[in-house]
Amino acid sequence: MIVNGVEESSYYKEFPFDSLDIPKIYNHNASGLSFEELYRNAYNMVLHKFGEKLYSGLVSTMTFHLQEMSKCIEAAHGGSFLEELNVKWTDHNKALLMIRDILMYMDRTFIPGTNRTPVHELGLNLWRDNVIHSPKIQIRLLNTLLELILGERTGEFINRGLMRNIIKMLMDLGPLVYYNDFEKPFLEVSADFYRAESQEFIECSDCGDYLKKAERRLNEEIERVSHYLDAKSEAKITNVVEKEMIANHMLRLVHMANSGLVKMLLDDKFEDLGRMYNLFRRVPNGLSTIRDVMTSHIRETGKQLVTDPEKSKNPVEFVDCLLAERDKYDKIIISAFNKDKTFQNALNSSFEYFINLNPRSPEYISLFVDDKLRRGLKGVKEEDIEIILDKVMMLFRYLQEKDIFEKYYKQHLAKRLLSGKTVSDDAERSLIVKLKTECGYQFTSKLEGMFTDMKTSQDTMQGFNAAFGPELGNGPTLVVQVLTTGSWPTQPSVTCNLPAEMSALCEKFRTYYLGTHTGRRLSWQTNMGTADLRATFGNGQKYELNLSTHQMCVLMLFNNADSLGYKEIEQATEIPSSDLKRCLQSLACVKGKNILRKEPMSKDIGEDDSFSVNDKFTSKLRKVKIGTVVAQKESEPEKQETRQRVEEDRKPQIEAAIVRIMKSRRVLDHNNIIAEVTKQLQSRFLANPGEIKKRIESLIERDFLERDNADRRLYRYLA
Repeated sequence: MIVNGVEESSYYKEFPFDSLDIPKIYNHNASGLSFEELYRNAYNMVLHKFGEKLYSGLVSTMTFHLQEMSKCIEAAHGGSFLEELNVKWTDHNKALLMIRDILMYMDRTFIPGTNRTPVHELGLNLWRDNVIHSPKIQIRLLNTLLELILGERTGEFINRGLMRNIIKMLMDLGPLVYYNDFEKPFLEVSADFYRAESQEFIECSDCGDYLKKAERRLNEEIERVSHYLDAKSEAKITNVVEKEMIANHMLRLVHMANSGLVKMLLDDKFEDLGRMYNLFRRVPNGLSTIRDVMTSHIRETGKQLVTDPEKSKNPVEFVDCLLAERDKYDKIIISAFNKDKTFQNALNSSFEYFINLNPRSPEYISLFVDDKLRRGLKGVKEEDIEIILDKVMMLFRYLQEKDIFEKYYKQHLAKRLLSGKTVSDDAERSLIVKLKTECGYQFTSKLEGMFTDMKTSQDTMQGFNAAFGPELGNGPTLVVQVLTTGSWPTQPSVTCNLPAEMSALCEKFRTYYLGTHTGRRLSWQTNMGTADLRATFGNGQKYELNLSTHQMCVLMLFNNADSLGYKEIEQATEIPSSDLKRCLQSLACVKGKNILRKEPMSKDIGEDDSFSVNDKFTSKLRKVKIGTVVAQKESEPEKQETRQRVEEDRKPQIEAAIVRIMKSRRVLDHNNIIAEVTKQLQSRFLANPGEIKKRIESLIERDFLERDNADRRLYRYLA
């Protein structure tokens, strides 16, 4: 082909690169160019094997123009430096797009075949090498960017749009350019800035204020990234802030006097605690630091609570304090610690630790239940009753000696049922269902048996009244609760001579009951009974007295005598001395309820005292309760007796566990037996290794187990 009379290949051999008008594109004179003609010329050069000439011409031309641009940028002063850089970058990008379109054929054929850099990438690389990495621009650019960020950190307003364009330029030039020319030094300078600032803050701020500042700085950096930094920089810059402002000062912050974690917990600073949690969770070991300090504090305050003699004087107040403490930390964990399970577990562990430091905790929790079910829940809504019972169950779960709680609970339940002083049968049964769910049927079978006895007793009394009602006439009436011996707490049978009228009535009931039930034996528990007595005093005043059976027996003696000595009353009633003294104390020494007069007057009952009816007794109420049965904490001897009974009850349970384990395992060493037995029984009590060893010895003596001849610590089960 001939071009203007010249062979085409020769024409393109001599074809000047400037004829492609690249300079005009850079000089904003491209409006009059024919891009079709430029494209055809570039196409023909590649087609006639002059791609190398075209490519090298492109490199030299772009380099020249970029060096000229670089000089313009270097000449810019002050704030116009970044603006000039941004303008030139925009111009270069526009020119690069046009050039790439003109040289598209070279991009598609020549460049892949010769492993050269594509046009667009080449343009970016040349910009990097001739402009960004120009000795007079590179350091100046970095310093300008860092100074602007520092200014923004100290409250100055900056042109974020311009910053975004410049940072975007560095990102477009490749990850290494962005990292080496900006991100790496930015992170280093930021670390120095926050290291110094955190030191300054912590010296002049309390913990709450410091955390607010740290949170604000963290949010500022996150916002900065969203406005003009690479999104991947967020994790890096937040790590810097977290390390310098939080991780390096964690221990000092949580232990800060008068404002640290303990002070926040004491003052219920939910907002500050939540802020600490959210900040500390971002750093390694942050949450464990909070958790450890919180656990230590709860254990210490809990230990003080359960070992405080003043708190232990009132079991209900003791348990109320425990529940208040638990509610407090539940609220903190929910409101401030995001319902964190690890904190919940730490709280449970702490409560289990200190509740079991007080050996009377099972008794006190049972007394708390007793108080609530006697009077504390009167008028309370059903859903609120369930909340209280659930809280009781929560404390119950912490007890290691659940069988001791069972012992006391059974005693207190028996007194409530027999005295008719429970506020709600539904609440009683609800708690038993909860205990059954927690510990199994065996734990509650006897408690359920007590309710069954109460129902059966009602049916029995209906039958008795139907059979003997006409004979009884207007005489005394009798209500009997027939209790199954195995279901109810064992009570020593106390002697008591009932008044003749009552004794005859009781004999009628015995005859009726044994006539309708074969193979049974009745024994009267007068110490557990109550009586209603109509009394007329010397002034003509009539009252209905609600008494214990023992008090009734004492007062009935005064129908036939004006005055009686202590010895005479003891001989007539045969009530044991300790019970009789308590009985007389409640009748003669309680202000406002002194039915009897005592000579001489004193708080204690002596064997030489004499008693007479207080004719001047008055009361605003027609029905007067005297010495109602209330659950009180045990005296030290009673406590020891209960403990011994519990220890005796545990022996067969430990033996049963050993036999179950050995029956399935056949052969087991001593340490493993101890571990397995402890694990099996932990839902009821914490088995003592010494007691387990004694039970093993007992089973060996009774030929349930034998020791291995070769290894004396190995046991074998004997079928």
